[in-house]
Amino acid sequence: MARQKGVIKLEGRVGDLSFYRSGGQYLAREKGGVDADRIKKDPAYARTRENGSEFGRAGKAGKELRNALNEVLARGADKKVSNRLAAAMLKAIQADATNRRGERTVQDGNLSLLKGFEFNAAAPLETILKLSHTVAFDRAAGTTQLAIDAFNPSEEVPQVEGATHVRFILATAAVDFGNQSYEVDVVDSVDIDLTALEQEAVSMNSAISADSPHPVFIVVGVEYHQLVNGSMYPLQTKTHNPMAIVEVDRV
Repeated sequence: MARQKGVIKLEGRVGDLSFYRSGGQYLAREKGGVDADRIKKDPAYARTRENGSEFGRAGKAGKELRNALNEVLARGADKKVSNRLAAAMLKAIQADATNRRGERTVQDGNLSLLKGFEFNAAAPLETILKLSHTVAFDRAAGTTQLAIDAFNPSEEVPQVEGATHVRFILATAAVDFGNQSYEVDVVDSVDIDLTALEQEAVSMNSAISADSPHPVFIVVGVEYHQLVNGSMYPLQTKTHNPMAIVEVDRV
């Protein structure tokens, strides 16, 4: 690394030299690293090629799942979710005990490892949704039920400054990673008054096609709202709007 001197500062590449700015300084460095063609062909880099192939597959699979859940992720996912989900997908791919290294797939991997994945790392679901609840998926019927026992909102739901109400989110998504297609159903609960002393049991149901041949992901989320002049406005609070995969049902 070398510092650029002189009145004219450069950014970009000239021959084997790269000019760039970092930390307020203008620097230059010589092109380095292994030639790309060598990485593609040299037997010494076979492991690198295998890792690269599976990493790319993981990134693609993560994007497909994010596309399927786009409606809910837009409401609470953090900015680093793409990289975190790709890393989780890579672990699922590496659990493939059928195919050779470099050829392992999402379909033959262990997608159950994604259970518990938090789309908003700043707000783990268990820190917000502490209420007694169950989640049940019936593949034959294609239905998912989220059942929350009766509770006291004013004492059992974390209070958020500015929020007057809270609602729960349930999403069921069947993803065909091989053909890059999906089916998803997202439902919201009623708005629950955070000052209420009693709230009856909440039952939510989402549904996809019966007997789906694809892996199914169940996502549960919590969203805080503020009531203003008869209209509900979601609070963009990253520390209190959790969203996580609570179940993965494999074929």
